[in-house]
Amino acid sequence: MIDDALEMGTGEVVSAEICIAGAGASGITLALELAASGLTVLLLESGGMKAETQTQRLYEGEVADERLHSLPHRYRQRRFGGSTTIWGGRCVPFDEIDFEARDYIPGSGWPIDLATLLPFYPRANELCEAGDFQYRAAEAFQRPLPPMIEGFRSDHFSTDSLERFSCPTDFGARYGEQLRNAANVRVLLHANVTTIKFHPNGEAVESVLVRTLTGKQFTVRASCFVLAAGGLEVARLLLANRDTWPHGIGNDHDVVGRYYMCHIAGTVGTLKQSGGTDRVRHGYDVTGDGIYCRRRIALTAQTQRQLQIGNFIGRLHHPRITDPAHRTAVLSALQLAKGLISYEYGKRLHGEERTSMRTWMTHMGNVLRGPHEVLAFGHHMLRDRILAKRKFPSIIVKSTAGHYSLDFHAEQEPSASSRVNITMQRDELGLARLLVDWCYTQGDVQTVRKAVQLFAQDIAQSGIGVFEYDPHTIELEMSRYGAYGGHHLGTARMGADRRTSVVNSDCRIHGVRNLYVAGGAVFPTSSQANPTLTIVALALRLANHLRVAAEGRDASKVRATANEPSDQLLRASP
Repeated sequence: MIDDALEMGTGEVVSAEICIAGAGASGITLALELAASGLTVLLLESGGMKAETQTQRLYEGEVADERLHSLPHRYRQRRFGGSTTIWGGRCVPFDEIDFEARDYIPGSGWPIDLATLLPFYPRANELCEAGDFQYRAAEAFQRPLPPMIEGFRSDHFSTDSLERFSCPTDFGARYGEQLRNAANVRVLLHANVTTIKFHPNGEAVESVLVRTLTGKQFTVRASCFVLAAGGLEVARLLLANRDTWPHGIGNDHDVVGRYYMCHIAGTVGTLKQSGGTDRVRHGYDVTGDGIYCRRRIALTAQTQRQLQIGNFIGRLHHPRITDPAHRTAVLSALQLAKGLISYEYGKRLHGEERTSMRTWMTHMGNVLRGPHEVLAFGHHMLRDRILAKRKFPSIIVKSTAGHYSLDFHAEQEPSASSRVNITMQRDELGLARLLVDWCYTQGDVQTVRKAVQLFAQDIAQSGIGVFEYDPHTIELEMSRYGAYGGHHLGTARMGADRRTSVVNSDCRIHGVRNLYVAGGAVFPTSSQANPTLTIVALALRLANHLRVAAEGRDASKVRATANEPSDQLLRASP
């Protein structure tokens, strides 16, 4: 069922076996998977079914440098479905190397490997509505695809790896009815967890205090609690609750909020083809079941180890929109209309701060030379993106000049200096607001610099053209977008050692028997991959763990009832 906390009475006590805070991708996945378990599940969501200005303001906070990181209320949605309501839909699994401890990347290494997650990825793909779990072009397509870059030969990059695209799926809209009809699942909207209360021994959570923006408050008691509120909000809740843990829950070693990662992303250089303009196929291919897929230029694991750099992928992209030298009517039309483009995409339209009259006139000339192209593009976007249920993923424009930039997406090293913390400022519910101090490392710069240099060399040695770029501007280009999008990772990292991690391999907080974290906060490293698919896979794995733990707890309960004191029940918690 789906209820609203605004209709509850103050002072009530709500009970469940499992309480989940946050109804985004991970929280909804957990509730869906546990619906068949017979366990009673309470799913708490801060917002309602639609975006609400007052609720969204609870995310407001500070950033150390707004050029590097957007304000905390950007790229996040505090509503049922969470940030899947604004998700772009890109699905990519992690690579095997991403889980490895690499001596050239400090802080790398997961306590699990790819094989541990592989059983959960196909179901994650299904929930994300991204088709089959096939991420190689040769596997996903029965027909052979033409080369991505005709004549390109490289021992360092693969052009066979895919990214697949969801509808994109709004988890709240897609799965809300299933949760409404689940007999053992209760969703409570407008329910904000503010206080986490512990048993007297401090080793397990007893209850959480939940408040509404209308002044109501009530208590939730459960055997097990899961924080699934996103990479920033999880850190905020852990750091702000200090009644039992003086430095914040799980933060005895000052790890909560540190090692904050997003991704390193940017657009660099110009690929100029020789021998015609039809040698590049940089758009989307569609599988037999209608899934949009796109091939990438992916740095091989062997090359990463040889160069001692992080993971890196590139996509061929249209030329920089702001420069009218691309001679493309559609790109100039987009530049002239950039005031109408969303915040998330508008950040990427960089160039002159003030467009000169000469540049403006050149853009106008491009449009006037190709009005039919602009009209055809507008019809395509209306039909295939705005009105379509499965949306065309992004803007793909064939360059009139045959020039393409390299749009890259790279792993960010975990660094203790990159962190989120709480301030003395409070939100309307009394919870401390966040200060985000995101930063990158020189290792991140080297990842991009060496990968781009190698790509340019391979293009030249293939004899298909030239990739021109200024190596002195690499750091500027990779920092221009700052922390990329809504990929908030690493703030409650997973590991075996509680001195360097917050949760164990089962996503349970070290030192607490019944408090778990779901979502990107637990990622020890970021990979090159967008995180949603792996977040869902980890949530599926956690749901399985909670089911098994509950079965063991029930068995312990039977033994305790017959032979042991009642406090043994607490020690049997997962």
